Amino acid sequence: MNLVTKIALIQMRAETSKNQNLKKILRYISQATHRGSKLCAFPEFMMCYTPSSQSPSELSTIAEQINGEFVSSIAEAAKQNSMQVVGTMYEKSPQPNRVYDTSFLIDNKGKVISKYRKIHLYDALGFKESAKLYPGSAITKPIKTIAGKMGMMICYDLRFPEMSRILASSGSEILVVPSAWVQGKMKEEHWITINKTRAIENGCYVVSPDQVGNIYCGRSLVVDPYGKILLDMKKREGIGIVDISLDEVKQVRKKLPLLQNRRTDIYTNLKI
Repeated sequence: MNLVTKIALIQMRAETSKNQNLKKILRYISQATHRGSKLCAFPEFMMCYTPSSQSPSELSTIAEQINGEFVSSIAEAAKQNSMQVVGTMYEKSPQPNRVYDTSFLIDNKGKVISKYRKIHLYDALGFKESAKLYPGSAITKPIKTIAGKMGMMICYDLRFPEMSRILASSGSEILVVPSAWVQGKMKEEHWITINKTRAIENGCYVVSPDQVGNIYCGRSLVVDPYGKILLDMKKREGIGIVDISLDEVKQVRKKLPLLQNRRTDIYTNLKI
């Protein structure tokens, strides 16, 4: 039995206005439903675009709790459309003037069933996310979705193979990676290469909706377990639709059993 699920990726250009973005998000959920999708994945920072001129305290006033109006509105739309939704938000943290960069999964009944706070902050290549963001402290366990068992990551996490491997070895069949990949020298090449590599080395789908416009490069991707790019949205804002097959995950992992062939009995740091 071939288990195929139609999923939607949203490549969007976020505005600085949270309310404008929310209206756009709700429209996309409705559109994804009309196109036959059962799961809809949005990019990082979909709550609002944060320009460099915005202060940490200003961003803190925009942030909400997970049960606030922003997520609750999306949850209601998920329920009305019988849609599972992966989204992102700025979540209030215990640290003054710092917020979590949080992704969440809402089921088709409108309930938040999982969330993940970004653990790797983008303090690299001239950026310092830690000036405004507060890091999460745990990798979220994979969770069952209509498309398969999902592992949750965010953007810069892709550059750390340990995280995707832990999620895959813990049962993930799909890695969903909401992103806001910044433009720059070799950045799109890195983006494509890393997404393909994470898929190949773990024998899983990698689903990476990305921001487009402002300072971000677009190129939202879906890569299959053998490393084939099924969707590349280039610079187009809008919806991309892809079929996900769990049989494909099973077949690739059987033919190329990388997770089974690991030598965890001898993996350790080498003494110098």
